[in-house]
Amino acid sequence: MEHISFLVTVVIITALAFDFTNGFHDTANSMATSIATGALRPKVAVAISGMLNLAGAFLSVQVAKTISSGIIDEKSGLKPEVVFAALIGAILWNLVTWLRGIPSSSSHALYGGLIGATLVAVGTHGVHFDVVVTKILIPAVASPFVAGIAAWGATRLAYRITRNSSEAATGKGFKAGQIASASLVSLAHGTNDAQKTMGIITLTLVTAGVVAPGSNPPMWVIVSSGLAIALGTYVGGWRIIRTMGTGIADIAAPQGFTAQTAAATVILTSSHMGFGLSTTQVCSGGIMGAGKGRTGGAVHWSTARRMAYAWGLTLPAAAVMAGLGALLTGQGTWGVVALALIGAGASAWIYLISRRRTIDHTNVVADTTAEDALAPLTPVPAATTTVAA
Repeated sequence: MEHISFLVTVVIITALAFDFTNGFHDTANSMATSIATGALRPKVAVAISGMLNLAGAFLSVQVAKTISSGIIDEKSGLKPEVVFAALIGAILWNLVTWLRGIPSSSSHALYGGLIGATLVAVGTHGVHFDVVVTKILIPAVASPFVAGIAAWGATRLAYRITRNSSEAATGKGFKAGQIASASLVSLAHGTNDAQKTMGIITLTLVTAGVVAPGSNPPMWVIVSSGLAIALGTYVGGWRIIRTMGTGIADIAAPQGFTAQTAAATVILTSSHMGFGLSTTQVCSGGIMGAGKGRTGGAVHWSTARRMAYAWGLTLPAAAVMAGLGALLTGQGTWGVVALALIGAGASAWIYLISRRRTIDHTNVVADTTAEDALAPLTPVPAATTTVAA
């Protein structure tokens, strides 16, 4: 193995930082409904999810190969600083949407960053647009509907089967089922999303000539990516957990179980096929389907519309930010340093804004409206403010 340069080391660390934001951004995917229905206590839920995200990272490398050698042409002249620009764009979009409590796609932020930075740095020949369409865009459109329809049908069936049973008896059973299904979603999330960072790091190593094109991620890449996403998951991402747990639909234990089971099935199937889909969109689609599957159930469409806007904006917004970053890094060492300072400064600024109203494990399931779930910027009295990530 060739010597890894300082720049490549910086890019790898940045990729792991993105992996960390992916973890806390997406904890809600697996645990929001379990926390909302009381099946699991908040801190227990994120601890279980973190451990299973780590385990899931070792199950497959198909999605990683889609990123490292599928979306981007490894032989197009891509350089590590271009990957660095892509990661900064993805991280900043993740933080902006986390601040607003919007369940947007970390995956699409990463894809958008890669595509935007590559287009600016090497041109259209650097992007395999056929792969983008077949393994990213089509799954992005189809997967929420597939998960939603599956969750709707499963919810209808669950309530029909248990219609003559007491709610207390069935509630305990479905809460136990929720723990199992939430664990499966966490495992699936680790299998799908941790691989994206593996793919990015492998792509960086290829551009630096450290590993050969088409290589699988080295074991140290798999381990570090799994640990980073697990740690991010344990931090919690409470703002988005609140939105997905209480802001999309009013969810009871049977609905939480069916939503998570449908989502896990879609995610695991897609991971096996190498589709880099958005686990956020899949899980959100499952929650909406489960919300409508119960007689008299309701979906908060105002929240759903805002999420849909964010989903549509994620890929192009991250692409624009990463493209601007690639223009900057193309100026040489000073440009790379400037982009690093911009990224660090913007991240710190977003964190300081988030302290105006803290949401953590103590108030994540507090009574809230759908509008309130997406409005975390209103200051609260200092005496009631707690510290959270």
